[in-house]
Amino acid sequence: MKFTDWEKWYDKILEDFGFSKDDDEKTANVLNEILEKKGFIKLENVMDNLPNEDLAIHSSSHKTDINNFIVFGAGPSLKKDITFVKKRFLSGDGKDYILIVADGATSALLEEDLVPDIIVTDLDGNIDDLLLANDLGSVFVLHGHGHNLDNILKYTDKIKKVLGTTQSKPLSNLYNFGGFTDGDRAVFLAVALGGKKIVLGGMDFGIMTTKYSRPDLADEVAIADEIKQKKLKYAEELVDWLDDNEDIEIINLSKR
Repeated sequence: MKFTDWEKWYDKILEDFGFSKDDDEKTANVLNEILEKKGFIKLENVMDNLPNEDLAIHSSSHKTDINNFIVFGAGPSLKKDITFVKKRFLSGDGKDYILIVADGATSALLEEDLVPDIIVTDLDGNIDDLLLANDLGSVFVLHGHGHNLDNILKYTDKIKKVLGTTQSKPLSNLYNFGGFTDGDRAVFLAVALGGKKIVLGGMDFGIMTTKYSRPDLADEVAIADEIKQKKLKYAEELVDWLDDNEDIEIINLSKR
């Protein structure tokens, strides 16, 4: 997605949610400065920094040629979809897939002995699991916005293999390839990395949320609050936009 296309969505999101563009830009500038000092991965080098082959059962020696992706969100169907994916796509049938997870979905994959290749996060998932996956080799696509400045300051220096993103204007060390929530932004990332076939799991886009999305949730699954429901609606609309405007095939397991 070109920034000019994204900017139309972004302006609508700012107005609809009452978010501050100045706050987004402040966090983006801080993250940009941190990455300038610590170093970062460029988009064109992401595929060369994926986990070692002995850490992920789906790994391939030709990662740079792979254009099939599986993207996991943290919706109610997540665990069911992981089970299906392990049997159907990761069981040695000759197909290679890159695993991208949205933030808290990382915990669910680790529970199933899967190490994500890439984690798209704004650091509101289970931080211990996020850092563990990073230690195991997962690339971090770290997003800075107006509500996570404290976590950016607290954790960025602890994270290895980072690509930075912003939802405002891209900066020297931060990308903006489109996307609002971690889930739909993960799909936009797959497209930016050359994805042609993108399988979605845990992407229910309904009114429910899970403990993987909200670690402080009392129940495994619960009705999402009004803001979360609105975010999920935008996420679905943005994925639909991709499906309509890019030369890709999207298969949503959560809706099968």
